[in-house]
Amino acid sequence: MSERTDGELDELLAFDLVPPRLDPRIEQELAAITPVTTRRPRRQLVLVLVSAALVLSALLAVLGLRKDLHQLPSGWVPVVAGFWVLGLVFAAWFALVPRPGSVMPRWRLASLIVAVTSCAYVLLGLLVHPSGPSSLIYGRENFVAGHPCLELGLVTAIVPVVLGIWFLRGTAPVRTRWIAALLGAAGGCGGGLLLHFYCRIADGLHIGLIHGGVVGSAALIAALVVPRAIVIRS
Repeated sequence: MSERTDGELDELLAFDLVPPRLDPRIEQELAAITPVTTRRPRRQLVLVLVSAALVLSALLAVLGLRKDLHQLPSGWVPVVAGFWVLGLVFAAWFALVPRPGSVMPRWRLASLIVAVTSCAYVLLGLLVHPSGPSSLIYGRENFVAGHPCLELGLVTAIVPVVLGIWFLRGTAPVRTRWIAALLGAAGGCGGGLLLHFYCRIADGLHIGLIHGGVVGSAALIAALVVPRAIVIRS
């Protein structure tokens, strides 16, 4: 190494490097940073399910049980109710609880679950719809008159959907529509469960396309409205 290079290194080492001071506004923002509370997905899942149960119970307390409930096959009522509950829990679980080691919701699985549940409950209602002497049969000519059931089912879905999206705010920067749709499907299953115990219209078209259609309708509405209103802005 030449004497000139040695001298230049000595000058650099002797130079007192003082970093510039941060802008006071940046220092103020850094000082204001606080630890972020991490999500607790399983606790949030329980809160969503409890909220759905409370809404459903309150509505049934106000509206009352269907008059033909005791006339229907004893096994059909709990089995179909179990399918609705299973759909609610299953969809809410995969919407809120990420796979181990991940923080992102599982949007690919969400898309599959939305598609399957939206079709499965429609087919279930079309194929299996027992009735009793006090049941109502609307038929094709009065099919549209059963629209209040669709509206009631969607109202039932609102609370768990909004609560679930609140828990997921800021966690899904991409593919938010599928996650919102899955939460909508979960809420729709809660709506279908309510209609199962409340509505005494027993023809296949009504149970399949309106009761079962609550799942797909709630998923579609959530996919269109929720990401823009809540997730994307958060």
